[in-house]
Amino acid sequence: MYTESIVLTEKNKLKIVDQTLLPGQLKYIKINGLEDSIEAIKKLKIRGAPAIGVMAAYTLYIIANNLKSFSRNRFFEELKFAGIELKNSRPTAVNLEWAIERINQVISDNPNKIQSDIAKLLRKEALEIHSEDRDSCHQIGINGLEIVPEKANIVTHCNTGSLATGGWGTALGIIYAAAEKNISLHVYVNETRPLGQGARLTFWELNQAGIPCTLIADSMAASLMAESKINLVLFGADRIAKNGDVANKIGSYNLAVAANYHKIPCYSAAPVSTFDFDMNCGSDIPIEKREPDEILDIYNYKKGNSDLDVYNPAFDITPAELLSGIITEKGIIKQPLKINISKLINHN
Repeated sequence: MYTESIVLTEKNKLKIVDQTLLPGQLKYIKINGLEDSIEAIKKLKIRGAPAIGVMAAYTLYIIANNLKSFSRNRFFEELKFAGIELKNSRPTAVNLEWAIERINQVISDNPNKIQSDIAKLLRKEALEIHSEDRDSCHQIGINGLEIVPEKANIVTHCNTGSLATGGWGTALGIIYAAAEKNISLHVYVNETRPLGQGARLTFWELNQAGIPCTLIADSMAASLMAESKINLVLFGADRIAKNGDVANKIGSYNLAVAANYHKIPCYSAAPVSTFDFDMNCGSDIPIEKREPDEILDIYNYKKGNSDLDVYNPAFDITPAELLSGIITEKGIIKQPLKINISKLINHN
């Protein structure tokens, strides 16, 4: 039903779907090392918090495998440097840091092993991270069925499907699960300005899967709510604070505010790895600022015009109180989120 966005071949070659080419062309490109990986992340050839984490883990394995014949000092120094550079490539998505820390832990736990053996262990860990995310996505989809109405008219934001994860997706995974159960549903896909991840990616994914969907501009969702044409809001998360505040693609907050006003259930869907318990609330979460040209290019302004003032954050914060709950692979966290997040995570 879905397209694998990240593939490690039997010959240990790493390939990803170049998402900047969609929907016009489905093309896999090779990731040969750190430079390719960082370029792919920064230029959004790959995006989505879980997917970035999976690719980062594979990247560190590829680097280790390429360096296994070098000296121990260089081997460890290069891996340490690569981990730091990858962490800094996108500051908001916590899954990136989480995956890198898992790889670093394997290195720390095996200081006396030879380089080739460490590389094999990193391959195993990266594959496990990918497998876990695939399983998490599937379980999020199954758990999310609880909140999908019999005749579902759902609005989504950004892309939370197979292109953004290691499996069939988070919020979009719930839609895939509903489709498998033959639940009557229609999806309104927010365009997701300025880069159109909804229009280019989610709309493409849903049409590939044969799921009924309608593309809308971001500013249209509230009017559809007012006309009673939407009965569920679903979006993902790039980082979730300890109190349940959610950082997600810019425009998610708008949807939550409109849903709250119209008394429509609004849920975020994410794996447990997206929670960051070092962040007490949303205001603690670092928000990535993107280049002005991402907006200016749409309207044919001259590139690199530094005289123009442009505000272009990649994410916004949806306060916990605007959410009906957060759907994870461990279950659905309902209000009050701050208390129930702690209960669910600690219990599991």
